[in-house]
Amino acid sequence: MNLTQEDWASNLEADTNAVILDVRTEDEFNDGIIPNAVNIDIHQGQFFISEIEALDKNKNYYVYCRSGVRSAKACEVMNELGIENAFNLTGGILAWNGEIVSP
Repeated sequence: MNLTQEDWASNLEADTNAVILDVRTEDEFNDGIIPNAVNIDIHQGQFFISEIEALDKNKNYYVYCRSGVRSAKACEVMNELGIENAFNLTGGILAWNGEIVSP
């Protein structure tokens, strides 16, 4: 599900069952992240699928990338693999107004 920056941030803040998932490359991840994000690079093919399959399907995943395209695809894949609550950050980290920290 695509969420605006505002909805993504407010839902995340109120969600006690949330996991922040960054699906960018390791280099992009190292340039700065939304606090507490976990990195699983969507470009890693089968490794990405394996990592997603290993996630707790009862959690709510707040997913982002650079601009929102890869994270939208990641949410689709997550839904196909049985994770119902995957929320894409529309506009990605480029449009993020919140805090960005070093990993």
